[in-house]
Amino acid sequence: MHSSSNNSNKASSQSVMALCAACSAGFFWGTGAVVVNILIAKHGLTPENISFWRFTVGAVILLTVFGRQIHWRQLRPLMMTVLAAGTSMAGYVLCWFLGIEHIGAAIPTLIALCLPPVLVTVFALVRGQETLNVQLFSVLVAALTGTILIVSRHGTGAGTTDQHELIIGVLYSFGSAILYAGFALISGRLATRLGTGQATTCLTIVAALIMGLSSLYRPLYWPAGILPQAWFLYLGVVTAALALLAFSWGAARLTPTALTVATLVEPLTAVLLAALFLGEHLGALQWLGGFLLLLSIWGLGRRRTLPVL
Repeated sequence: MHSSSNNSNKASSQSVMALCAACSAGFFWGTGAVVVNILIAKHGLTPENISFWRFTVGAVILLTVFGRQIHWRQLRPLMMTVLAAGTSMAGYVLCWFLGIEHIGAAIPTLIALCLPPVLVTVFALVRGQETLNVQLFSVLVAALTGTILIVSRHGTGAGTTDQHELIIGVLYSFGSAILYAGFALISGRLATRLGTGQATTCLTIVAALIMGLSSLYRPLYWPAGILPQAWFLYLGVVTAALALLAFSWGAARLTPTALTVATLVEPLTAVLLAALFLGEHLGALQWLGGFLLLLSIWGLGRRRTLPVL
C-alpha cells in the first residue's frame, strides 16, 4: 500500500517535471520569435537563413556535448525514423515561414499552433493514449481559445491578399501543422529509444541539412555585424540546442496532447516580450487569452499526462 502510494507520487512528480520541460521549450521558442523579428526587421535577414544557422549552431553544440554518446549500432535501425522526424522538424518551420510570406503572420500562426494539439489528440485517442472526457475537452478548448486570443489581436492579416495567395498560404500553414504534429508524435519514441541527448543531436543535424537545401533558391550567409552574430548564437544555443533538449525530454514522458498544449507557451512568451521590449500594447483579450492558456496548462498538471506505453 505504501509502495503504491510512493509510485503514484513519483509518477505525478515526473509528470509535472516533464510538463515544465515542455513549457520551458515553448518559452525558449517564444524568446526566439522576438529575436527573429529583430533580425528580419532591423538586419534584413531571411527566415531561411536564420533557420539554417539556428539549427547548424545548435547541431554543433549538441555534437560537442553528446557526440561521443551516440551509438551508431543503436541508431542504424532507427535511421529512417530519425530522418523523418528531422525533416518534419525543419519542414514545419519552413512551411510556417512560407505561409507568413504569402498571407501575413496571423493565419499561419493560428493554424500552425492550434491544429497540432487537435491532430495529436485524435491520433492519441485512436491509439488509446488518451481518454476522451470532460477534463481533456476543457483543457483543449481553453488552450486553443487562449492561443487564438493571444495571436489574433491584429486581425487576420489577409485582408489585401488575393484568393490565390490565400489558398497557397493556408496550404503551407496546414502543412506546417501536420509536420509539427508528426514531429511531436515521433520525437517521444526516439528520445525513449536513443536517450534525450542522442535523439536531439541527430534530429538537429538532419534539420540543419534539410534547411541547407534552401540555399538552392536563396543564398545562406553568416552575418557580418557583431549584434546579429550574437543573436544567431543565442538562437542556436538556447532556441535550438537547449529548447529541443527540453522538448525531447518532455516528449518521452508526456502524452502527445500534453506535449503540444504545453508548448503553446511560445506565443504567450513572444507577446509578453514584445510588449516589454518592443513597446507593443497588450489588449484585454490577450490578457484573457494568456489566462486561459495558463489555466489549461494547470489543468494538464491535474490530470494524468504520462504516456501509455
